[in-house]
Amino acid sequence: MLLPKELIAYLAKQLVGRLSPGCLDISSPQAAADIVTTVIFEELEVEDKLNDEVREILSQYSDYMRKEGVSYQEMFRRIKNTLISQRKVIKASGRDTGDPMKLSRDKITDISHKLVTVFRKSREIRIKKEPNEIRLEIVKGFTEILTLEEKVDKAARTKIRSQKREIGEGTEEYDLLHKRYYAEELKRFGIDLR
Repeated sequence: MLLPKELIAYLAKQLVGRLSPGCLDISSPQAAADIVTTVIFEELEVEDKLNDEVREILSQYSDYMRKEGVSYQEMFRRIKNTLISQRKVIKASGRDTGDPMKLSRDKITDISHKLVTVFRKSREIRIKKEPNEIRLEIVKGFTEILTLEEKVDKAARTKIRSQKREIGEGTEEYDLLHKRYYAEELKRFGIDLR
């Protein structure tokens, strides 16, 4: 998943707090945050499932690719892009589209539309403003939090690179250090994911 589950839950609570009471009347902030968390999680899970499907396809051709000297990463990207266009999925990864954040601007916009639709159908939430105003506020909140998250991620990676010995990305040690430094940097910015 592009975003840690804890960050998705934090993001949901922040969005609900930002939208209530100015844009939305919410009977239960926790229920509203759960709704937002579910929508975001389901949207990001679509691409995770797609990635798993591409890995499965490529595993069937691993011997052929090795014999022919075909790049796994290049084939992964091509197959994924083909499936994305066939299924009309909006790419979640911002870095693939040139966005500085982990989520693409298009994905954030898509999620904002889906959240407004869910808000309109929910019994716990009453809309007080125009749907587009609410959607724009969601996009703004997403962008602010994800911009901060990007700074946190960069700082954690910089700390790892500053170690006396080189620690390869993708190794267990790298992942453990990144998780620790990421949590430290979030706390430095006043975000506690617990």
